[in-house]
Amino acid sequence: MCNSVLFVVCVELLRFILTRSHSRGPFSLPLFTQRVALYQGPNTSTAKIRLRTRLVVTLLFGGGLLGTWWYVRNEKQQNHRMQRIEQLKKVALGQGDFSLLDHRGHRRTKRDFLGSWVLLYFGFTHCPDICPDELDKISAVVSALDKDRSLPAVQPLFVTVDPERDDVAALERYVKEFHPRLIGLTGTPEEVKVAGKDYRVYASPGPKDEDGDYIVDHTILIYLVNPDGLFLDYYNRMKDDVQIAESVRNHMKSYVKLSE
Repeated sequence: MCNSVLFVVCVELLRFILTRSHSRGPFSLPLFTQRVALYQGPNTSTAKIRLRTRLVVTLLFGGGLLGTWWYVRNEKQQNHRMQRIEQLKKVALGQGDFSLLDHRGHRRTKRDFLGSWVLLYFGFTHCPDICPDELDKISAVVSALDKDRSLPAVQPLFVTVDPERDDVAALERYVKEFHPRLIGLTGTPEEVKVAGKDYRVYASPGPKDEDGDYIVDHTILIYLVNPDGLFLDYYNRMKDDVQIAESVRNHMKSYVKLSE
C-alpha cells in the first residue's frame, strides 16, 4: 500500500513539473534567467532539462525503494505475529473452558468473554493484603486504558481459589471495592479447581486458627487473555500498573484476529 502511495506521489510530481514546463513553453525560464541564457548558449537549457529529468528519475527510484522497504517490513511483522499466535495455540495454558457463577449468580463460561480483552486474577476475599493490592493494580490499569478511546475496553475478572468461603454473596460484597467492571467468579470446589488448573494456578489452604480462619497459599499472577481466548502474557508482583498498561496497549496494537 505504501509503495502504491509513493508511486502516485512521484507520478503527480512528474506531471506537475511537465505541466509547468508546457505552460511556459518548451524551455520557458524566468526573464532574468532568459537574459543570462542568451550569453550562455543553448547548452544551458539542455543541461537544465537533463537535471530536471534526473531529479524525477531519482524521486521515482527512491520512492520505489522506500515503498519496497515498507512492504517487506510490514510483511515481516505480519509473519512474526502469525507465528506468535501459532505458538500461543500450542501452549497448554488457558486452552480449556470454565463454568462458574458470577457475583450476581449468573452462570458464566469462557465463551462469554470471547471478543473482549481480559485481565484475569485468581485469589480469595479473605486475603489480607496481596489480593487487594493486585486487584487495585488491575483497576488502575483498566482505568488508564479506558482514557484512550482508540483502545477497546478491558474486562477484569477475579476467580476465587477459596470456594468454601467465597460464595456469590461474598463476591458481590468484595468486588464493589474495586473497578466497577470487575466480575467475581466462584463455583463448586471442583469447578474452581478446573478453572485454576487450566491456567496452572497453585492453591493450597493453610491450617485453620482458633477462629476457623485460614490463609490460602496461591499463585500470584495477572493473566492477559486476548479476544480469541488465547493467553498472551502474565504479570507478577514486580510489574506496576504503568508497566502493565503499556504492555497491554502494545499487545492490542499488534493484535491479529484469528481467521474463522
